Amino acid sequence: MHVAAIMPRWVGDAVMATPALRSLRQHLGPTARITGVMRPVIADLLAGIEWLDAIILYDRHRRDPAVGFAAAAAKLAADRADCIVLFPNSVSAAWLAWRGRGRRRVGATGHWRRWLLTDAVPPHRDERGRVEILPPPRAFMDVVAAIGVPRGSLTVALTVTPEERARGDDALGRLFPDRSGPLVVLNDNSSNGSARAWGGEKLAGLARWLGERLPDARVLVHCGPADRDHARDVVARAGHPAVAGLQDIDNLPIGLSKAVFARAAVAVSSDSGPRHIAAAFGVPTIALVGPTDPRLGRSDPARCREIRRDIVCSPCGRQECPLGHHDCLRLIQVEEVGLAALDLLAAATGRHAG
Repeated sequence: MHVAAIMPRWVGDAVMATPALRSLRQHLGPTARITGVMRPVIADLLAGIEWLDAIILYDRHRRDPAVGFAAAAAKLAADRADCIVLFPNSVSAAWLAWRGRGRRRVGATGHWRRWLLTDAVPPHRDERGRVEILPPPRAFMDVVAAIGVPRGSLTVALTVTPEERARGDDALGRLFPDRSGPLVVLNDNSSNGSARAWGGEKLAGLARWLGERLPDARVLVHCGPADRDHARDVVARAGHPAVAGLQDIDNLPIGLSKAVFARAAVAVSSDSGPRHIAAAFGVPTIALVGPTDPRLGRSDPARCREIRRDIVCSPCGRQECPLGHHDCLRLIQVEEVGLAALDLLAAATGRHAG
């Protein structure tokens, strides 16, 4: 049997699809073929996992025709799958499955794509018949359950390859040559606009606050290639020997992010992809949730503490604050986040701040 899985576009959603992918492999067994269809960055994110036999790179937003829609559809059609499961709830994903000639095309209903699917997974409804918003790991599990896959664990998971681990250890060794205390990773980046960001001043204040209370700790400011200046500013504002950032590392692949989060004792993150990378390695995490619906980001509710403000305009789901005040995150205070991080660190390691 050959099954193709069209993976979510965003890092966090791709992490939250890993339980469904794992259950799919466990149900089909080693003799089946599973092909993942995904953006190059998602392929790097999933490097090391054993649930996929092949990968088709696909990113309709890139100008490279080798990873464009036509190329991905042709590859799917040439090796026609018995079933294509669609984790993204988008018309483009359903159109790709149809053009890829999947014999069965299974995905959630919505976005006017029902006619492109052979098996439409209806939304959950509560006792009053209203549509119920499910955390993505459960919603993605519903998709594979529609083809007979037993519902398995909803625990998200990633793997760090030996090369990624070596890169991470080298980076941490260079950034903290004289420190070996607990690693606290801070992230304030999001590829979905500024509305999810807490702000450089607040993050710098938290980094300094933690450094003053954990003298031997390593407080790492995480960043991606597009966020180097922000991380550099945060480290400079913090002005503490315990605080360093990834901004001057030559190459910042997502494998490095996996490696440093896998080493973390505690993480603090905006509601973005790195939060879910931390969850995939079982890292206790503080999630700063602003304009997003908190139900859509619960990848590890047992080990994640959400901090949010229940104000009248939140969640709005917008990439930029439409009212300009950013209160849903601005009102979250440094000490509140710091005390929560120390609490998680104490629970995880038995260490209490001085």
